[in-house]
Amino acid sequence: MTIIANDTIVKFNYTLTNAQGEVLDQSRGEPLAYLHGHHNIIPGLEKQMAGKKVGDKFTATVAPKDAYGEYLAEAVQEVPRANFQGVDKIEAGMQFQSQTDDGQVMLVTVKEANDEVVIVDGNHPLAGVELTFEVEIVEVREATADEIAHGHAHGAGGHQH
Repeated sequence: MTIIANDTIVKFNYTLTNAQGEVLDQSRGEPLAYLHGHHNIIPGLEKQMAGKKVGDKFTATVAPKDAYGEYLAEAVQEVPRANFQGVDKIEAGMQFQSQTDDGQVMLVTVKEANDEVVIVDGNHPLAGVELTFEVEIVEVREATADEIAHGHAHGAGGHQH
């Protein structure tokens, strides 16, 4: 029986909740597939997956620093409304792509908007949140050379080429 280690393909079902027990995401019957050891899932969950095998069920609690990072107040910025040319209506919750000074593209979420300014948040929506995963391992296999070269799982639940 194959255990989860680097360069294995893992398929697992999960339910993700926050500290209040609210369901944030779940696999909904189609297991998620990933290539272990290649940073395809958050580090704190990947670390807890290592050594598991098919049939294992466990709870993994992941601190923000090992998930989507701590919430950074400096990632919330006030941007002139004029920077959103061609967008007639801007409201809280909308998301836009933004480019950093070094050319990196990032997703920002609108917190507030008026005629003068738009307040955007560059934090991941789950930044600063402790996450709890209820996990069931449904398949573990050796990755193919192609999957290792591409850096991700292929086929059902993984990347489709």
